[in-house]
Amino acid sequence: MNKPIYLDNQATTPLDPDVLKVMLPYLKNKFGNAASVHHIYGREGKEAVENSRKLLAESINGCSRDIIFTSGATESINLAIKGVCKKYQNKGKHVVTQQTEHKAVLDTCASMEKMGWRVTYLPVNSDGIVNPDSVFDAIEKDTVLVTIMHANNEIGTIQPIAEIGAICRQENTFFMVDACQSFGKLDIDVNEMNIDLMAATAHKIYGPKGVGLLYVRQKDPKVKLEMQMDGGGHEGGFRSGTLAVPQIVGFAKAVELFMDCKNEENQRLSNLRDKMLQAIKYSHPDVILNGSIDQRLAHNLNLCFPGLEAESLIMKMKDIACSTGSACSSANLEPSHVIKALGYGNELSHSAIRFSLGRFNTEEEIEIAIAEVISTVSIIKKKSPHYKLINV
Repeated sequence: MNKPIYLDNQATTPLDPDVLKVMLPYLKNKFGNAASVHHIYGREGKEAVENSRKLLAESINGCSRDIIFTSGATESINLAIKGVCKKYQNKGKHVVTQQTEHKAVLDTCASMEKMGWRVTYLPVNSDGIVNPDSVFDAIEKDTVLVTIMHANNEIGTIQPIAEIGAICRQENTFFMVDACQSFGKLDIDVNEMNIDLMAATAHKIYGPKGVGLLYVRQKDPKVKLEMQMDGGGHEGGFRSGTLAVPQIVGFAKAVELFMDCKNEENQRLSNLRDKMLQAIKYSHPDVILNGSIDQRLAHNLNLCFPGLEAESLIMKMKDIACSTGSACSSANLEPSHVIKALGYGNELSHSAIRFSLGRFNTEEEIEIAIAEVISTVSIIKKKSPHYKLINV
């Protein structure tokens, strides 16, 4: 049985063979605990971790001391938001975010609300972009943190991070960025963008699952966190637990590969995505593109198919693996909070499908996917009473 064409690369990506290659020695012979530096096994692990830390820091113009390794972006986000809020609660108990954030941010903010913090959820425009002026207006004297994602996981919209960062620095408020969908794919300079905390993960960029990072600025200004997990005081006291050396090495390799081919890969993927969009729109002009056409990740295509149910459409497209939105909340049958934030009602929101292309997709695969989408939508429309009434 042939597997369907994989177009769900914003949920996770396949492991790049070159990433696996550098991980294997640390899964076999170089198995030492990086904290056991009194013998060669531990020192091998420690050296690999620190080399990886340095590469990851340099990729965002940061310093090695600013990088904390975690189990993934969800842990990084929890550590950042809860750690900052609790450490600086004497300054105030107010957080600013926006409505289309990933659930890892929104649910963590909701948790803080239960503990007495106030959270302002800013609206976005019809393209999913938050207005920097609204961030400025929302910051108050007791605002401890502003947290805005770099690129959206459902519609691919890229936020004006540099502008927002400048506002936060001017207002003496910490600025956190969820960069899970942009890290490695877009240029990030934590100094130029005035980013104080940043979460990222490996498995969105052809690296292994189970490892992420949290960038925590240690100078100008120095950000302090309250540790959220007790244990051995690893990672400078920020995050206890034995480091996953193979995953960390793989994470660094995945970023290194992107540094070599980022621009070319983004151009190739945007060409394939635009080809897919134009072909589907030509055959079905009522299809709606969700998110900005310009300020968008190169590999993202999110479409509403008016009058159709996305779940049903996906089930009928046997040759394509895609999704209705975030994999982290896919079990929830509620319409996407991201699509609804664009101003759509429940029915239209339920018709949204995300196609996310990747490094290993070929032009031939995209042509097959285009044909599958067009034909499946046509068949459903012919059987649908809704479209029969329209065409009478």
